[in-house]
Amino acid sequence: MKKSFLLLTFLLGTLSWLQAQIQTPAASPAAKVEQRIGLVDVSVEYSRPSVKGREIFGGLVPYDEIWRTGANAATKITFSDSVTIGGVGLKKGSYALLTKPGKQSWTLLFYPHNNTDWTSYKGTDVVPISVTADVTTLPKGSRMESLLIGFDDLTNSGANFQITWDNVIVSTPIKVNTDVAVETSIAKVMAGPSAQDYYSAGNYYYTEKKDMKQALEWVNKSIEMGNEKFWVLRTKSLIQHELGDDAGAMDSALRSMELAKEANNTEYIKLNEQSLTEWRKG
Repeated sequence: MKKSFLLLTFLLGTLSWLQAQIQTPAASPAAKVEQRIGLVDVSVEYSRPSVKGREIFGGLVPYDEIWRTGANAATKITFSDSVTIGGVGLKKGSYALLTKPGKQSWTLLFYPHNNTDWTSYKGTDVVPISVTADVTTLPKGSRMESLLIGFDDLTNSGANFQITWDNVIVSTPIKVNTDVAVETSIAKVMAGPSAQDYYSAGNYYYTEKKDMKQALEWVNKSIEMGNEKFWVLRTKSLIQHELGDDAGAMDSALRSMELAKEANNTEYIKLNEQSLTEWRKG
């Protein structure tokens, strides 16, 4: 009896282990498409159900009812910057994409993404951003067996966002502000380093004990550009001390302490007081 029990326990354990190791294909495999449009990165995470001989739109997927746009979890679309889709503005971020298929057009519904359960968006009080998309029927005899979401007709300023399944293509334009982004980037680069850039360079040279004269030049440039902050002057005083200019270092420390007091920053007040005491002794 004891042996039979042990044998049964062993067999059940082995069966459980085998089941844990066996992997089978998903009926609707997960997919992710990533596309850069101009300077904006767009990604879509969704599942790809297949037709399998079924009537899809008007059958498996009823007309004029909200659909998860795929299978399993809610379809997720993410924009790295603001875009316009179908003439409607969308801020950067992640959205749950649900749709309402129609015979002549579809409604795309963008909800702020907060979980993977698509049914939770149907019952929420949050009003989605709604976009109308055109529907095209594929030529007779043509069809897409598995749901495909992607982008076509790419340019520097936009693309067409497409949902294709069975004999239907749903398409709507995405527009991005590439020209504005590029002009902003050009203006920034052509204007040269910022006050913060000069400070960062000078602080790095001080921290790494490199060329202190160069470090002081950069920090002074930062201050000249309007970056007279208590932490910047603190760094300047330390660089001046490294260069043997304790008189200049104390002047900078006093100004740093004055600004730190205005900002109620007790840490920098104390640091400057300690340095002033040390340098006066020297």
